[in-house]
Amino acid sequence: MSTPGFAPEWLALREGADADARSTALVDRLVEIHLNRDPLVVRDLGCGTGSQGRWLGRRLGGAQHWVLHDRDPRLLDLARSGVTGPGVTAETREGDLTALTAADLAGTSLVTASALLDLLTADQVRGLAGACAGAGCPALFTLSVVGRVEFAAAEALDAAFEAAFNDHQRRGGLLGPDAVDAAAAAFGELGATVTTSPSPWRLGPGRAALAREWLRGWVGAAVEQEPGLADEAPDYLRRKAADPRVVVHHADLLAVPS
Repeated sequence: MSTPGFAPEWLALREGADADARSTALVDRLVEIHLNRDPLVVRDLGCGTGSQGRWLGRRLGGAQHWVLHDRDPRLLDLARSGVTGPGVTAETREGDLTALTAADLAGTSLVTASALLDLLTADQVRGLAGACAGAGCPALFTLSVVGRVEFAAAEALDAAFEAAFNDHQRRGGLLGPDAVDAAAAAFGELGATVTTSPSPWRLGPGRAALAREWLRGWVGAAVEQEPGLADEAPDYLRRKAADPRVVVHHADLLAVPS
């Protein structure tokens, strides 16, 4: 069993929790910066169905043009129709967002992404930081996992499942829970001012469906990584599903070029 991935149904299920979790303090800092406007050109990397645009666009205000990047044409179609508002236009770009260069980002006011950094390698993060620095544009990355989960009904097995899940996130050289620290270092080395902020999901009975779906993916990935947990997993999953109160920790990062 694997994590839910990028199915539109999963993205729709998590959109409300994402919106509640993202750091508004970093956006407040961002709007204080004199951005290249008329219109504001925002590149949304790994845009999914466009939830970042729906959340961030109304906070930035003014005329905006969104360039939506993703590898999945189904998601791009949904994103293009979903990022709307007075003075807001959008276009889509299908392809590998990790190959973007400073030249590709020329004229960009802001690079943003949600739940992306932990899916990249260290080299990819350094490349992205270099592209942003070369183009002189700030970057706002939200909802990167940091590897910590807190259950209201805590038990001894939580640590074993958490560790196995985190190792699963790091498979194939991906950064997983180390992504925010790696990105902060990469942007900092290029002279950017980096600010991070917690952005935890706080799930409970009001978001029980999301909690259950997240839990199935979290436990499934842990077992895939550490098969020795398989015997414990069914009863563990039942116990956790009976009490959906959980805090899933993430972090947001804002990098502003010098």
